Amino acid sequence: MSAEILLILVMALLLDRILGDPDWLWSRLTHPVVFFGKAVEFVDEALNRGEFTKAWLKFRGVVGILVLLAGATALGVVLARLFDVLGALGSLLEVVTVAVFLAQKSLADHVSRVAVGLRRDGLAGGRKAVSMIVGRDPNTLDEPAVCRAAIESLAENFSDGVVAPAFWYAVAGLPGLLAYKMLNTADSMIGHKSPKYLHFGWASARLDDLANLPAARLSALLIAAGAYFRRGAEAAKTAIEVARRDHGLHRSPNSGWPEAAMAGAVGIQLAGPRNLWWREGRRAHDERCRTCGCCHRGYRGCGHRLLCGLLRDGARFRDRRLAASGFLLGKRPSPGGLATSVSNRGGKSLWGIGFSGAFFYRVRQRLEF
Repeated sequence: MSAEILLILVMALLLDRILGDPDWLWSRLTHPVVFFGKAVEFVDEALNRGEFTKAWLKFRGVVGILVLLAGATALGVVLARLFDVLGALGSLLEVVTVAVFLAQKSLADHVSRVAVGLRRDGLAGGRKAVSMIVGRDPNTLDEPAVCRAAIESLAENFSDGVVAPAFWYAVAGLPGLLAYKMLNTADSMIGHKSPKYLHFGWASARLDDLANLPAARLSALLIAAGAYFRRGAEAAKTAIEVARRDHGLHRSPNSGWPEAAMAGAVGIQLAGPRNLWWREGRRAHDERCRTCGCCHRGYRGCGHRLLCGLLRDGARFRDRRLAASGFLLGKRPSPGGLATSVSNRGGKSLWGIGFSGAFFYRVRQRLEF
């Protein structure tokens, strides 16, 4: 990673943390991920049709995702060279481009709405807010379960929406960032285990798991670092110990790392049995997302993470379906702690001690127990 890329990345993280994804902008412009979604949709319609054997569908899926990744990488190369030619203006444009694909502020805002909903409207408000960011049936959640769902989504999407894009930009510049976002979009749209995509989306799902492998481990370390600055060495040590011990309880090879680290850092119990709304037959695989217009899962099933939240007041974070045993750490989340902590926004800023500390500080202010 060159010094220039590091500087651009830091500036992009700061820009995204300050401005986020303003509704006034993305209500007028089309978000780049929407175009990625349309490309995935085109490949899906072109290659995933007719009756084929399982092996042939997998082969078509491999071809499809390789074509998409090649296109995204080529676009990244073109943009990188264009920005190089433009000099200082090009560097500024690259900062904005990288910031568009990060999701710090959007993530924090959407999780904080769960706290606001609980505080203002009780359980009904919390359920409504959390339904925008998780895939489980909100009507089955009590107040502690609403809190738990919000924190789990926060931890998972910190890895997917912040750390992973930043990591791949640091490793491979704009080509790496755009390739990762294309892969992540493809996994969200065709990487699930429905009859239509079980084999065709196999390659997208496996490659997405591979691409997120380093970021998931790094996100656990960043959460532990934030815990150290905010709560001391003992909290950081617990975060790392719980991440190492319990990450394997998650069905996802990656999501268990940040979620277990968050459980250890905050000192609560996460995961456990849940009722996913699509298990009751309500998942609309062939229905376009009414918000972004390029998914086949309906609004709450849209896998574009924060994209729908950019275009509408809400977002869909993918639920990775934890094992029933979960991460066991003593007490359950307190709904009162989640709701009342939103109003306490005072205190010393931690931006001076690094990104991880600042992020965890903001999280801790909203989810203090």
